[in-house]
Amino acid sequence: MPVGLLTLELHIPDAQSLKDKRQVLRGLKDRLRRDFNVAVAELEHHDVWQRSVVGVVTISNEEKHVNEVLQKVLDEADGILGSILIHQAVEII
Repeated sequence: MPVGLLTLELHIPDAQSLKDKRQVLRGLKDRLRRDFNVAVAELEHHDVWQRSVVGVVTISNEEKHVNEVLQKVLDEADGILGSILIHQAVEII
């Protein structure tokens, strides 16, 4: 059973505090969870105001479906985040 991991690295230049950063992340996480039924969590840079690494995970019976879901999630995240998304990586386990 394939598990897909999408890693999103963010630079949030407008964040002046952890509260600002968490507001951006909360909106992203809530929307992705609601629209795609995926697990979303901040993985790195918890105490850094302007940086974050977010992980998105999904599981399915077919690798093709995992890839499709993660591509849709990436497209949505890119639309939400725009230029603050500085790197992304997909891994199938």
